Amino acid sequence: MNLDDEEESGNIIDRRGEGGGGPGGFGLPIGGGGMGLGTIAILMVLGLVFGINPLSLLGGASGGGVGGPSIGQPQPAATGTAPASAHDRFVARVLGTTERTWAELFPAQLGQPYPPPKLNLFSGRVQSGCGPANSGMGPFYCPADRQVYLDTGFFDELSRRFGAPGDFAAAYVIAHEVGHHVQTVLGISDEVNRASRSLGQAGANALSVRQELQADCLAGVWAHHNRALLEPGDVEEGMRAAQAIGDDRLQADAGQSVQPEAFTHGTSAQRMRWLRRGLDTGEVRACDTFAARQL
Repeated sequence: MNLDDEEESGNIIDRRGEGGGGPGGFGLPIGGGGMGLGTIAILMVLGLVFGINPLSLLGGASGGGVGGPSIGQPQPAATGTAPASAHDRFVARVLGTTERTWAELFPAQLGQPYPPPKLNLFSGRVQSGCGPANSGMGPFYCPADRQVYLDTGFFDELSRRFGAPGDFAAAYVIAHEVGHHVQTVLGISDEVNRASRSLGQAGANALSVRQELQADCLAGVWAHHNRALLEPGDVEEGMRAAQAIGDDRLQADAGQSVQPEAFTHGTSAQRMRWLRRGLDTGEVRACDTFAARQL
């Protein structure tokens, strides 16, 4: 991506070093549902990439359920600081493009103003409005405080572990999390949470898949309206990233049998398809995964 002329967002909060002690673990609020260690490992991998707070996948102490984050203590007030490195400036510029894009699309396509989210840079661990998180959980969006959380080392993990290098792949991560913010602003996330509470686990997982695929599509909508910034090979980078983090691919790579009823984000093919749909159309209304008969 060519972001040289893009403005850096002022909605970056640098919270690195705040947690201290490195990426140590913390007590996961796992209930007494008979969840085995293998299942927990799979959920942690699924929560690692492109989703909401992984604590919600494990069922938090304050409501849990897929798509329903555990509400923890509000995070300490933090003050935005100027990005210090080229990597930080890249994040700030990508976030700036999402702010510009959605500020234009919300009035034009949705008839309302767009309130941009804050993006928290952290390392090791962080306290969010959805509870504590550590670097092993990857990027996530917290609906409770309407903020994005990004460990700065995740993009190396995306490249090395998942074989999805490139600046557009990294930008796709940010755009996907901002897609969850769009869903929250539009009331979609609340509707999914309410519906999930009345369903069994399989039904809640199926709703989560539709929510995640919609965030992929919204990331594609963002990319459509920023085509002038794309360089040769960028779209392919995004598709490789979407393919690498499909539920079927992650389960197989973890040495597990593929279990569709446990999917929470969608298959590789589905994630690529909905990212492409948003990229091709540039229309929010094209991203209605909840009405789609076939994902």
